[in-house]
Amino acid sequence: MPKSVTVASAQYPITHHADFAAWQEHMEHWVSDAANKGAELLLFPEYGAMELVSILSPEIQCDILLQVAAMDSFKESFCDVFVKLASKYNVIIVAPSLPVVADGKHLNRVFVFSPKGLAGYQDKFFMTRFENEDWGIKSAPKVLTIFEASWGKFGIQICYDVEFGIGSQLLCHAGASLILAPSCTETIRGATRVHVGARARALENQAYVTVSQTVGNAEWSPAVDINYGYAAFYSTPDRDLPEEGIIAFKPPQQEGWLVQELDFSHIEEVRRDGHVFNFNDQRRIITELFGEAVNIQYAPI
Repeated sequence: MPKSVTVASAQYPITHHADFAAWQEHMEHWVSDAANKGAELLLFPEYGAMELVSILSPEIQCDILLQVAAMDSFKESFCDVFVKLASKYNVIIVAPSLPVVADGKHLNRVFVFSPKGLAGYQDKFFMTRFENEDWGIKSAPKVLTIFEASWGKFGIQICYDVEFGIGSQLLCHAGASLILAPSCTETIRGATRVHVGARARALENQAYVTVSQTVGNAEWSPAVDINYGYAAFYSTPDRDLPEEGIIAFKPPQQEGWLVQELDFSHIEEVRRDGHVFNFNDQRRIITELFGEAVNIQYAPI
């Protein structure tokens, strides 16, 4: 069984599209580009799907609440596009997050696709003030998903979620060695909070953490009009890993992919015999205090 995977993390611009077919062509360009670079796992950012608002009526484009409600209507066709792309290019795609309606609540959802089809999804737990107060997006039921690929297991912590330790701790306790953090932030401060959280999660779980963020401005969209961010790969600063825990990052605001191979034998080694035992020591505390707090489900890929 392979011990490594090549991951592509997007610095993704919110783009105006003439129609759904144009958006679909745009997404295939991004996926094919990553696949041609050797990527096996593709990570898009939070709320990247909000660019679909550009094909809706001017009335909806000007009203955030109408936008959030309208996005759910794209869910089936949105998923169909990524099912076909994952199969065609033989990759795993962590799609840009999409507001959906479930049990009468608007949720921020990340769908995951493999060459076999829809593998599952992860909803966001912690809401920012903007989501709570302006968008009407609500906290999701407390279910975490472990995605099981041939090369290892990964989980997803959407933007603000990665600024809290509990989700990543439970995911890694359940077998994850990689945490993906799709994100959408407006300012340097916002982006920094996500990246500081990602680095902390890599340290305390002795894991890899990958961040993808939206970049650039989309003045036609009141929801995602201003975007600042950059893609990055982090690890714990330990044996055979970077001394500062920074594997790679892309200059902010440049659209494109950051591609990196991740070797999970390094994670296994530092958890077994690292300079410190963050993961094992934390795992003991989680078992004692939080073992039954959140449901964990498994999604084979």
